[in-house]
Amino acid sequence: MLLNARRWLFLLLLLSGLSRPGYAGTVRGIVSGTDQKPLAFANVAVRGATTSTGANEQGRYQLRLPAGQYELVFQYVGYKPRIEAVRVPGGDSVLTLNVSLQAENYNLGEVLVRSSDRDPAYAIIQQAQQWRAYHRREVAAYRARIYLKSVLRVIDTPAKIMGLFKIGPDIKKGILYLSESLSDISFTQPNQVKERMISSRVSGDSRGLSFNRASAGRNLTFYENLVKPGFAERGFVSPIAANAMLFYKYELVGSSTQNGVVVHKIRVVPRRRTDPVFFGYIYIVDGSWRIHSVDLNLGKEAQIDYTDDVHITQQYAPMPGNPNVWLMQSQQARANLSGLGFKGAFDITAVLSNYSGVVATYPTPPEPQAAPPVIAEGKDAPVGQETAAQIRKRKPDLRGLNAQVRRQVKQAQRDSIKNDPFARMPRGEVQLVEKGVNERDSSYWDQVRPVPLTAEEKTDYHVKDSTEVIRRSRPYQDSMDRKRNEFQPASLLLGGYTHLNSFKKQSFSVQPLTQIFQYNTVEGAVLNAQASFSQRTDDRRFVTLTPTLRYGFSSRQLNPSLELAWQLDPAKRRQVGLIAGRTVENFDKNSQLTPLINTVYTLLANYNYAKLYRRDGLELSYLSEALNGLTLRATAGYFDRRELFNTTDRLIRDSPERLFTPNLPLSDELANTSFGRSQILTVSLSADFKPGQHYINRPDGKFNLGSKWPTFNVQGRLAVPGVLGSDVRYLLLQGGVRHNVSLGLLGASAFRVSVGGFVGRQAGMTFIDYRHFAGNQTILAGNFSNFQLLDYYRFSTNNTYLEAHYDHHFNGFIFNKVPLFRKLKWQEVASLNYLHTAQAGHYVELGAGIEHIFKLVRVDFYTALQSGQRLGTGLRVGLGF
Repeated sequence: MLLNARRWLFLLLLLSGLSRPGYAGTVRGIVSGTDQKPLAFANVAVRGATTSTGANEQGRYQLRLPAGQYELVFQYVGYKPRIEAVRVPGGDSVLTLNVSLQAENYNLGEVLVRSSDRDPAYAIIQQAQQWRAYHRREVAAYRARIYLKSVLRVIDTPAKIMGLFKIGPDIKKGILYLSESLSDISFTQPNQVKERMISSRVSGDSRGLSFNRASAGRNLTFYENLVKPGFAERGFVSPIAANAMLFYKYELVGSSTQNGVVVHKIRVVPRRRTDPVFFGYIYIVDGSWRIHSVDLNLGKEAQIDYTDDVHITQQYAPMPGNPNVWLMQSQQARANLSGLGFKGAFDITAVLSNYSGVVATYPTPPEPQAAPPVIAEGKDAPVGQETAAQIRKRKPDLRGLNAQVRRQVKQAQRDSIKNDPFARMPRGEVQLVEKGVNERDSSYWDQVRPVPLTAEEKTDYHVKDSTEVIRRSRPYQDSMDRKRNEFQPASLLLGGYTHLNSFKKQSFSVQPLTQIFQYNTVEGAVLNAQASFSQRTDDRRFVTLTPTLRYGFSSRQLNPSLELAWQLDPAKRRQVGLIAGRTVENFDKNSQLTPLINTVYTLLANYNYAKLYRRDGLELSYLSEALNGLTLRATAGYFDRRELFNTTDRLIRDSPERLFTPNLPLSDELANTSFGRSQILTVSLSADFKPGQHYINRPDGKFNLGSKWPTFNVQGRLAVPGVLGSDVRYLLLQGGVRHNVSLGLLGASAFRVSVGGFVGRQAGMTFIDYRHFAGNQTILAGNFSNFQLLDYYRFSTNNTYLEAHYDHHFNGFIFNKVPLFRKLKWQEVASLNYLHTAQAGHYVELGAGIEHIFKLVRVDFYTALQSGQRLGTGLRVGLGF
């Protein structure tokens, strides 16, 4: 209690210190056009300082400043900047200053363009292309403060999702999620962002932590060739990318002088509707050829799932004391969403200020080559423009740029203060959210919030915050659960049923009917009664118990079992697992043959693909992230395994020419896979390592974000004989690598390679212990990343093996050029699967297909080859989001 009292006293003193009279005042007002319409997200900055803010959707702004004289610069894309001198008296005073901006008059000047000349915009864009690499790296490092606000609105909802599922009581029209955050960030080349969140607010959730993250927008820069906004599978070509002229047409709307520099307004138009490109306006500064601001859009032609259109605006400005360095002042993105009958909008606003520690790559920019003279073609001919070849001769000499960037980054790191909080952040940590950042009250946010709330946002905070205690109460949670827990037959059939107790953070769930009722020739009709109980905590710890009672009506065998999963530590991701009891298992535990697929093929096509055995015993497991990027998993288990036999041949549709096969897998390597009974004790250890893994450190746990490097895996499994009657001895060692690779406009690839084998002495091995390779003999694909034509057990081995899988998703690179496919939003995919064992030789599968059919179906056609000889072909259908 004493510690809590001291903490609250400290916070009260801190907040009172922030609001003491005589130290700061507030300038607020509305930024509008001459027609008095508000200019949403206009930029307001203090001239000669690093302080800035932005207006909200209603054009309202506010700026808190110490007492004194200031010049405020009001800017909006496409409007003339306006400078207003103000005197802030301080003492918590409020000064109202409404500003009206005039639309910029962009003139084409005295340039005469002949019919054979290209638009002057092309020459400007070519200059921007040549300087793009420099401006992308003109700053080696800086620190700043960033304010982020994200808002998700629901505009319309369907009566039922897909006509089947009722909408829960938590989804209503209006603001669904509103969050603000204030953070200090540190940037160093190449594009490394570290963030320390100072304060966080989530509407209606005083315990909640904002998911806003500054580094999430680091790829939203138009100085890159490919802009990767993060909400689409593919990137989009920047209007000043190296190859942009293959994708865009340009038109110079006009030029104007702003704050002593000439700014060109250029309209960018896609050459083809099918290309991944923007449309709108980009503003380029003459002479330095840098981006002044952007006002760009993505439409439906962008083929972004569940998104109708996206609007992005950015505003840059020179740093005080260094006009050769421009950094972003504000950014706003809005996406209009639709799908499954829902309509909504997502907005995110970012305002950067308080820049410090700005380290320029060069004191002054490199000098461009001298401009060659432009010779008129005749006596009375107008002065012509520079040709593309002449502009290329003026390309700046950027040799040594990368080396200079590295030198400046090292210098910035040496100059950093020892108590710099970013220097203390561990390697890989990109965001630190400390405990207590969500304990600020509304008066604090009124002081630090650079962008005023809209009337709708104010109402949302007021209503949700004032009713939070009620909404967290048991009577309210129980009333909501009664609606959430309403029984829906469609849910039980397709996804199962879950009963929630939100107040106690408990849930009880059962599997869908397709998992409860099964059929196979070993057990006959199967009742697989399985339920899960889960208990969660506020800090993301949980315990899940899953008891199962499985009964085969033909085999007359009851198989009870229990599974336990216990999350001990969300930060280290420590988990303990337990499996105990009697289960009926597939010989390949990673098989694509699901119980539903096997049931359908057994009853309707006379194919009893599933080969099963009984297992009695238990297995303990432990999972932990020992170091960042290094995950260890250890298991130990003892099982008494028994062979099972077919007990029924009943079916729905009989094929007289086809008989059920015995419950014995067919293998090229082992002629007789029968084993009778086998007892085994195994110990296994697996390690996954992802170098350079980035992560977020929050009070409620650690969130891994991945890295640009592959994930490496090593694992071993040892069967120990002579303990508790175990009669199996072997040692299996395996190493592997997996990775996802973005190839820009060409799409994205994923690959997985594993190599291994059994080493040392073997004794008592059964076919269960062999290394199996997940094949598929049905038209239904459980996992497109595995083999699709390979027999389930034909090439299983107790020797060495090499397995590789490669998938490439073109993300519409080809199909978007075909009108029908583009309209349907279908996308093309290709795959290659490879296996080498002593019996298989060189086994290869080549596949090509279409995904996103009806948004969730994928169809592939495969050809199989063995040592150059064609084995067969087949069609596979599955899920492909």
